[in-house]
Amino acid sequence: MTRAALYARYSSDNQSEASIEDQFRLCREHAAHERWQIVGSYGDAAISGASTIQRPGIQRLMRDAQQGAFSILLAEALDRISRDQADVATLYKQLKFADVQIVTLAEGEISELHVGLKGTMNALFLKDLAMKTHRGLRGRVEKGKAGGGLCYGYKVVKKLDANGEPIRGDREIIPDEAEIIRRIFQEFASGKSPKAIAVDLNRDGIPGPLGRAWGDTSIRGHRSRGTGIINNELYAGVLVWNRMHFIKDPSTGRRVSRINPESEWIRTAVPHLRIVDDALWTAARDRQKQIAEIFGPNPANTREGRAKRLHLANRPVSFLSGLLTCGHCGGKYGIITTDRYGCLNHHRRGTCDNNRTITCAKIEVRVLSGLKERLVSSEAVAEAVRAYAQEMNRLNRERRAETYADQKALAKVEKAVAGIIAAIEDGMYQPAMKARMDDLERQKAEINARLSQAPVDIPDVHPNIANAYRLRVERFTEALNDPDGGRQAAEALRSLIGEVVLTAGDKRGEVHAILRGELMGILDFAQAEQGGQSGIPFTTAVEASPRNH
Repeated sequence: MTRAALYARYSSDNQSEASIEDQFRLCREHAAHERWQIVGSYGDAAISGASTIQRPGIQRLMRDAQQGAFSILLAEALDRISRDQADVATLYKQLKFADVQIVTLAEGEISELHVGLKGTMNALFLKDLAMKTHRGLRGRVEKGKAGGGLCYGYKVVKKLDANGEPIRGDREIIPDEAEIIRRIFQEFASGKSPKAIAVDLNRDGIPGPLGRAWGDTSIRGHRSRGTGIINNELYAGVLVWNRMHFIKDPSTGRRVSRINPESEWIRTAVPHLRIVDDALWTAARDRQKQIAEIFGPNPANTREGRAKRLHLANRPVSFLSGLLTCGHCGGKYGIITTDRYGCLNHHRRGTCDNNRTITCAKIEVRVLSGLKERLVSSEAVAEAVRAYAQEMNRLNRERRAETYADQKALAKVEKAVAGIIAAIEDGMYQPAMKARMDDLERQKAEINARLSQAPVDIPDVHPNIANAYRLRVERFTEALNDPDGGRQAAEALRSLIGEVVLTAGDKRGEVHAILRGELMGILDFAQAEQGGQSGIPFTTAVEASPRNH
């Protein structure tokens, strides 16, 4: 029987999970009509169709396709797979190489002609939509209304016009938050640092933007981009729009902001939204100039600085960048000085008591050596993953068997109900038929209840997953032994663990590190299967020094 995989996606908050289920339902009906066996369902919720790079569903689908899990990919329409012209062409080539045929309900079997024409049409649709949206927002801003989004200190005003339609873009000042904004401007103008301001606000229990804790970046932001409390001209009664535009990085799929020429900025006076007076606004600007004169120009804005930033953007700052978590508050550990990690909630916001810091070199050496010595034995990993795959696939088989049995029983019940109805219509009614009909309806309701609670079909774990993990481990070990393999080791590290949790030990300067992630969960599972203790975290104590900032 032909094996098929389903893919569905929705891209905005105006849709819901039901949209994906509707797409799956239509695809299942088509697959049943064609007598295809559905071996997997892949979905991406609330993710744009302009790029496939950051869609976990499509990435899993491509991995399984390359392993020969199915021969047909079925979707509602080609734009559900992607609207990006280059992505559509790449996906088509990769799936064709894997002997996978793309079929959609809207276009039928996808060929090179569909890829070229539909890809171009979808790309033009996205461009046209962006231009119309931008034009509409500009008209709204020139009337003094919001161009999208809210900032701290304001709330949306809900009004209706004469026709009962909502009037969009109006906002008004929140008095309590306006007082906090004036406090921030006054303290900054008087010489207080953004970090000290944030710490004091958190200590006073004042919630920051979006209800989060205050940070120094929330205060100072970026002057040229107009971010941060002290750079927001709206507080001075001027609405600035079109300061930046966003473009997706084709290598990562992430949106990257670019500053527009100042001649393209739209400025509109909105005196009714002013929170700080001219004197206080000017005092804050003067304070920024004093700081710039003391520390000089920002190196990141020089030609050499931009080149260095571009170089660093292509690789992690260190092995553990983005993986360190504070075990006390759940926040991130990050670089706080040249060569030291510390809890950012403690050092930037003052909301955590964990003042322990640790040098980058020490935590990297201990974590990497611990991985190499205790976790990355190729045979152990392969055996653990093999056991995990076997158990997951066994549970999948049992679930599918139960679903199949319920579907078969439901068909039998519905056939019996139809038979009784036909007999009644032919005039062969008997009193016993009512009791029998009630019993059949009860059985039908019970079966439908079980089917409605059954989880969405989960693809089996591929039998070759153990070998894939073994190859990852070997690549990681080789990178560790290669003095030029820093980037490869960091990438392999992220494929093995999810995070490194750091907590303060009982002794002075002691920090414990616990590895967590998908691999650790699988190893714990395998250990439990073998009768061992469940949950075996890798823990290391590393020498550190407490610092108070």
